[in-house]
Amino acid sequence: MAKYQPIIGLEVHVELDTKSKMFCACSAEHFNVAPNTHTCPTCLGLPGALPTVNQTACEYCLKIGLAFGCSLLDQAIFARKHYAYPDLAKGYQLTQYELPFCVNGKIKIGDRYIRIKRVHMEEDTGKLQHGDYQGKNASFVDFNRSGVPLVEIVTEADFRSAEEVEEYARKLQQLMRYLGVSTADMDKGSMRFEANISLKQTDEDISDKILEDSELPKYKIEVKNLNSFKALSGSVKHEVKSQAEILESGAIPPQETKGWDDIKQKTYSQREKED
Repeated sequence: MAKYQPIIGLEVHVELDTKSKMFCACSAEHFNVAPNTHTCPTCLGLPGALPTVNQTACEYCLKIGLAFGCSLLDQAIFARKHYAYPDLAKGYQLTQYELPFCVNGKIKIGDRYIRIKRVHMEEDTGKLQHGDYQGKNASFVDFNRSGVPLVEIVTEADFRSAEEVEEYARKLQQLMRYLGVSTADMDKGSMRFEANISLKQTDEDISDKILEDSELPKYKIEVKNLNSFKALSGSVKHEVKSQAEILESGAIPPQETKGWDDIKQKTYSQREKED
């Protein structure tokens, strides 16, 4: 059997502990709150509503970047990222893309460093709730969370095991709480993980090697909305085993976005990825 080395990168969404939302004065409190009571024309994306940037949220983002030793850019720009999701009131998300607040940091895990590619600001979506209504299955949208400030922390593909990934996640939660920027409570959705996983066939030990983009596998699978350390570690272990079996058969795993089934302890396909 060929030797495969996991190549893993993480994207972590951290909900900031501010009083108001990212672009309006609505309360950012959304957990155990009556649905759709903390909304306004701005966070609902109604015509003519204009956003006003939350200064505290921006300062929190810069604080996180400094903790990673990032470079802070002189200019940052928000862009529209369009999605056709029912819980996205505006039809797009305001996020930093080309020019984020913070770039090129690092954090020590074990005896080596994981590179932080970028730390940027964006806004959260609403929340879908599924249940029974008058004897029928129905979905309801709560926009209280829509517009709550988020920081996204993106690493390079420097992780080589599920154990390293979990150690980083635990350290990140501790750091967010120490800085006082987020409760990082995963059961409340204040910290969520997305893992990008692929396998590289190699006979050499590359556990400590920094790979260039040209050396990375030609595919990757993203597992989204992981809200516990157990789910994060379990999804990585399952994908490593599953992808190794596919590669051994002579095929290449399809590039796609997946979810995690806590009950079955396995990932499942959600949609294909174009790039």
